[in-house]
Amino acid sequence: MAGIYVHIPFCEQRCNYCAFYSTTLYNIREDYTAAVCRELGMRRNYAGGESIGTIYLGGGTPSTLSIAQLEAICNAIYSHYTISESPEITIECNPDDLTPDFLQQLRLLPFNRISMGVQSFNDARLRQLGRRHTAEKARRAVANAREAGYSNISIDLMFALPGSTAGEWQHDLNSAIELKPEHLSAYNLMYEEGTPLYRALSEGKISELSEEENVEQFQMLIESMKAAGYRHYEISNFALPGKESRHNSSYWNDTPYIGCGAAAHSYNGSEREWNISDIKAYINGIESGCRNFEIEHLTEEERYNDTILTRLRTADGLPLTWIREKFSCKLNNFMAENARKQIALGNLKEANGALSLTEKGIFISDAVIRELIFV
Repeated sequence: MAGIYVHIPFCEQRCNYCAFYSTTLYNIREDYTAAVCRELGMRRNYAGGESIGTIYLGGGTPSTLSIAQLEAICNAIYSHYTISESPEITIECNPDDLTPDFLQQLRLLPFNRISMGVQSFNDARLRQLGRRHTAEKARRAVANAREAGYSNISIDLMFALPGSTAGEWQHDLNSAIELKPEHLSAYNLMYEEGTPLYRALSEGKISELSEEENVEQFQMLIESMKAAGYRHYEISNFALPGKESRHNSSYWNDTPYIGCGAAAHSYNGSEREWNISDIKAYINGIESGCRNFEIEHLTEEERYNDTILTRLRTADGLPLTWIREKFSCKLNNFMAENARKQIALGNLKEANGALSLTEKGIFISDAVIRELIFV
């Protein structure tokens, strides 16, 4: 089954760390919604008519759209695509938006999973990151979602924040675990060029944590989530049994997906497409019937590299029989030779017909994966 991703680029304010395409031009939300609905119709054959197993509205902040606009997008998806019997349908939300009234209306739409950008339970850190909610509002948002009947909630956290301590990070972890989310994603803060945090770092106003401190906080993350009963199924993702993100897993498992909206990416197994990262140009292109996008036809080597980059991030790893069938002897021999070196170093293991990172390898995953990339 294929997936659908819809990018909603609107934010009330830009977070200090965010480099994703977004805008605060709220006055064009209606025009943008109409364009997305039209693109969904235009792209209905992109994945070869496969039924849709997952739908994901990301951003930006999808919860800044009105219920009527969200309903229009859902209606467009259901009218143009064949949806599986038990789809996973996720909406990303800011905690501020998850009021009882909003959630009561949202329950009338097909969404059955909420992904919430909490990032921290420390109000000072939230202000540093440019978030508009407080720790208490995040807790209340989870409670509101539970009261509204949502039983599949994901929380995002960030670690290695500038100046943060191990004690602060443990408090964030404990606070998240107390809320019993079905899923948690935790990301190491990246200083993306062009963001306020990057400028503050460049000007010496803040300092990055040391590599040792980064590793310590990552180790705390793994140990805390494991002790709480969560499965570490991807480097940055943890889930209670059976609550792994099906949509994100499709990215890692070579599943086709259709991306609609400004800056959205698509993949059909042999090529990638991405829409223009300009909301007005995107709308104008859709309205004129000439979508503004770029396309990349993937070589076998590029598809192999993408597979290594994604599958080795997962606990399930690389299924070796599948790899042998999918790629040429040249690439398989290259992978086998370099994998043997990493196995000998204790960074990779082969078990149950798959190649995966060891506990040691997880901490240097980028370096291990680079060794298997074909250049």
